[in-house]
Amino acid sequence: MFFELRKYYIQKGQKDSWIKYMEKIIMPFQISKGMVITGTFTSKNDKGEELYIWLRRFNSEKEKEQLYNDVYESDKWKTEIFPPIPKLIDRNRTVVTIIEPTKTSVIR
Repeated sequence: MFFELRKYYIQKGQKDSWIKYMEKIIMPFQISKGMVITGTFTSKNDKGEELYIWLRRFNSEKEKEQLYNDVYESDKWKTEIFPPIPKLIDRNRTVVTIIEPTKTSVIR
């Protein structure tokens, strides 16, 4: 098991719109495809930029590949869900980190 920590830089003035879009559109769609979203967070960095951070859990690399395909290669993602995203976050600055919990971690 491992987690994918994703950090997005929110476009200026779009924080509330981005959170609403994530909670109402993106997350329900991904969950319907089998994604396990374990947490969502907001923060500001040293420059005052708004950040959105979220965690997804995967049981294996094979499962991740299948879920990525089911979500990101679907017509609904490509034609309906994805198009508004670049107006809400700076996709060029997205940071994705694979992390594994330690034996004593409460998040598993």
